Amino acid sequence: MKKLLLVTILFLSSTFLFAQDIINERYLPSTMVKTLDGKMVDIYDLVLANDSMPVIVSFWATWCKPCVSELTTISDVYDDWRSESGVKLIAVSIDDVRTSASVKPFVEGKAWNYDVVLDINGDLKRAMNVNMVPHTFVLDGKGRIVWEHTSFSPGTEDELIKIVWNIITR
Repeated sequence: MKKLLLVTILFLSSTFLFAQDIINERYLPSTMVKTLDGKMVDIYDLVLANDSMPVIVSFWATWCKPCVSELTTISDVYDDWRSESGVKLIAVSIDDVRTSASVKPFVEGKAWNYDVVLDINGDLKRAMNVNMVPHTFVLDGKGRIVWEHTSFSPGTEDELIKIVWNIITR
């Protein structure tokens, strides 16, 4: 009888925890952003275009030194990451109307070879509850947020790729 009671309790608690995970799941919202070419695109479509592979979404600004350090560090290893894991990085600039014109030349000067989009009105930033930059998210291939982190320090990129590999290998 004790075993049956214990099994029942374990089953109910695991069912409850699973239900909580489903309730707490967060997805990237469908929000329009602007490409560096001036086209409006849905960020969610950019994520889904990665053939069910993980996507890193990094919020940044040209005036944010830790942001630039993070994106430059990732840029140094991004080609390897992309070919080995299929991960895609989308850098979301939160520069406002006054500074957004400098984003494209800034990115070209850094030779970053990943997608960069502009969130000039802050719609995506608000929807994702981003209060400070850098703020980095890792999404599974369906747009579900599986990890997020604010700030940057050397070595954070190693943690980032480990999270990507965990998504791929599960």
